[in-house]
Amino acid sequence: MWMMIKRIFTSGAKNFVRSGAVTFATVLVMSVTLMIIGSLIFLSAILGSTLTTLQDKVDVNVYFVTDAQERDIVGIQRKLEGLPEVASVTYSSREQRLEEFRARHEDDELTLQALDELADNPLGASLAIKAQNPSQYEGIVEFLSKDPTISPAEGPIIDSINYYQNKTVIERLTSAINATERAGLVIVILFAIASTVIALATIRLAIYTSRDEIAVMRLVGASNGYIRGPFIVAGVLSGLIAALIALAIFYPATWYAGKALSVWLGGFNLFTYYLSNFGLVFSIIMGSGVLLGALASWLAVRRYLRV
Repeated sequence: MWMMIKRIFTSGAKNFVRSGAVTFATVLVMSVTLMIIGSLIFLSAILGSTLTTLQDKVDVNVYFVTDAQERDIVGIQRKLEGLPEVASVTYSSREQRLEEFRARHEDDELTLQALDELADNPLGASLAIKAQNPSQYEGIVEFLSKDPTISPAEGPIIDSINYYQNKTVIERLTSAINATERAGLVIVILFAIASTVIALATIRLAIYTSRDEIAVMRLVGASNGYIRGPFIVAGVLSGLIAALIALAIFYPATWYAGKALSVWLGGFNLFTYYLSNFGLVFSIIMGSGVLLGALASWLAVRRYLRV
């Protein structure tokens, strides 16, 4: 049994080397496919980091009327914090909002002078709401509109919600992320198909060049697995080498990209991410390479090798 397995692997390695230029083309296209898969991993990390940064900047603010009771506002805050869609809710009192307003307009003497002439603080308290996902803001606003405590008998306590001002930004952010993920998936599928087609051609050529050897093995009663095995081994070797090439290219590529883009990515360093998540990237790329090579070879031997 061990001797048969050894012969299958030896024959597979010979088929891999003997195919020459076609094997090189297979490895090349597989490498490109795996690099695209790796690029999608990195792109997902960049989008995640960018999304986190933008989520810190994009939120929904609920502004209350000046005579709203603090207990009512805190009650709404507790309800919002109980929603699974909500990441955080920050309460700002009237005094805090007035201080923040003065700080933002410290260079605007006319505005500050007009504020000082008012007898009372014109600003109400507010709640700053951050969602787990930008697409969930609309549901949170809908929840607020249906809460009976917001419109008690003495009158509504919410003055305004700035969701509709931020809605365009939120929708564009969500659409851009979804479109990027879909486009990346389509590209991976296209290159995976191209890799499979070239691998099929490689195995077909290998079968043709080994036709006399295959005929002899049939005559001596070799099993189907023994005849087909070397071609599948050759496909797996193509996937392994393609994965190693892709992983090797990622090192200088992420180093350069991390150095050049970290300023534009809010401090996110692609090279640091690659090193800290190397185990994950290695497993995905190596597993994809082996799976792609084995699948293409299996399809080829089923189609072209009649045993």
